[in-house]
Amino acid sequence: MKPRCVILIQSALAAGLTTICFVGCVTMSHPKSSISKANFGKLPDGKLVDIYTLRNSKGTEARIITYGGIVQSLKLADRNGKFDDIVLGYDDLAGYLSAKGYFGPLIGRYANRIGGAKFSLDGRTYTLAANNNGHSLHGGKQGFDKVVWQVAAAETGGNGPELKLTYLSPDGEEGFPGNLNVVAEYSLTEEDELRLKLSARTDRATVVNLTQHSFFNLRGQGNGDVLDHEVMIHAAKTTPVDKGLIPTGEFADVSGTPFDFRKPATIGSRINDSDPVLQYGSGYNHNWVIDKPLGQYGLHARVVEPGSGRTMEVWSEEPGLQFYAGNSLDGSVKGKGGVAYQSHAGFCMEPQHYPDSPNKPQFPSVVLKPGETYHNIIIYKFSVLHSTL
Repeated sequence: MKPRCVILIQSALAAGLTTICFVGCVTMSHPKSSISKANFGKLPDGKLVDIYTLRNSKGTEARIITYGGIVQSLKLADRNGKFDDIVLGYDDLAGYLSAKGYFGPLIGRYANRIGGAKFSLDGRTYTLAANNNGHSLHGGKQGFDKVVWQVAAAETGGNGPELKLTYLSPDGEEGFPGNLNVVAEYSLTEEDELRLKLSARTDRATVVNLTQHSFFNLRGQGNGDVLDHEVMIHAAKTTPVDKGLIPTGEFADVSGTPFDFRKPATIGSRINDSDPVLQYGSGYNHNWVIDKPLGQYGLHARVVEPGSGRTMEVWSEEPGLQFYAGNSLDGSVKGKGGVAYQSHAGFCMEPQHYPDSPNKPQFPSVVLKPGETYHNIIIYKFSVLHSTL
């Protein structure tokens, strides 16, 4: 590739200019977007796990493993061009197999909680795995985060490098009815968007609520807490919860409460407020009712890290957003590079249906019937603020 100065000089001479001010010469390189595959280890039963690296021409890079569809790494530049990995996680498969918590996976069949680990559908009661204080959380003891997904495609397409994963959840898995065929399509665009398109079909009426559960730290994973990150959530209401973090079924106005993020506020500014509902989660671990028509694609939240300038917007069609501030992290988890993840080392933004919707008829339905297609599009849009002003 010719240095940029040579190209400019040639263009100037072609235009008839006789005086050229030479300032400097920089070789410009624009590598194409790409996707590559490598081995990431194997499970105790011998199943192989692969890792796919999606990279755009700017150098932004997402690494996804077939175990749990986990986003293992996401590297982005800051305002000075320095790249950092902004998602919490582990360096190897062994870390994920022994993980306490959900670091980067796809979540299903039902993201969040189902109260009492039971729900009724078409006159029948289904009992689920009670893996969270008597409730069902994130699909049960072996949800979609703990299975190996099949790779249906790995290619560079119109949206940049794309990885298509599939999983067949058999009838009765973790207590849920119906054979559920799930497709998860990741792509990384030239605009630094990490896109996730989730879809599912069933042969029997069931409930479905899928999402993505990455912990983000826009300063870079392992680089302190996220309490100074500035958050805006496009929501005037939440679904308040009881002590077990199960929604009461009510809708609460955020005005005058620590849940009001309609104007940007730092995560740490009100996280220790005495509000009892806030304290049930030991800080933020709640669902916001996004201000948009049901099923319409729109902005859920925006997060800014002032020091690096990194900004993340969350967009989705889903009606709710679970915002979790990493309250339960306590240093016992040793992540990438052996870093101990302390309280608030990362935050989660999970577009989804409301918790316990199968038991709350006043909430939007999560029932999927044969012949229908469930879908959830989640887009994390990244950019950089080049000034702190």
